[in-house]
Amino acid sequence: MCGAVSYKVLSDKETISACHCSMCRRWTGGVFMGLSVPEAEAEISGQENLTIYTSSEWAERAFCKTCGSNVFYRVTAEGPYHRDYHFGAGTLDDHKDLSLNLQLYIDQKPKTYSFAQDTKNMTKAEVEAFFAE
Repeated sequence: MCGAVSYKVLSDKETISACHCSMCRRWTGGVFMGLSVPEAEAEISGQENLTIYTSSEWAERAFCKTCGSNVFYRVTAEGPYHRDYHFGAGTLDDHKDLSLNLQLYIDQKPKTYSFAQDTKNMTKAEVEAFFAE
């Protein structure tokens, strides 16, 4: 929000995912709509302005020290997704051509909202097994 931290995605992306876990809901104030980006495909400027919070055994979250804006969560668990970033879709300059294709922790989704499009859905057990690979 304040510009102290910025990022650039170095490859074209087509899809975003929605995470319904209680941690993401508390972190964002609602559902987390995220863009998955491998570490090698992201450039972050202003990293000295980030505070990193270890939020679970397999992920960390980063926010701006200056304005408090959420910047990303990153997978810390070993495996094929180690160090992948998940940037909030709302932080992108242009996300109009991205489509929602996946919902995580679908078994924790509140009944207060739903999405119109059909997506792949993963339960808590499926998500945790996926990242533990």
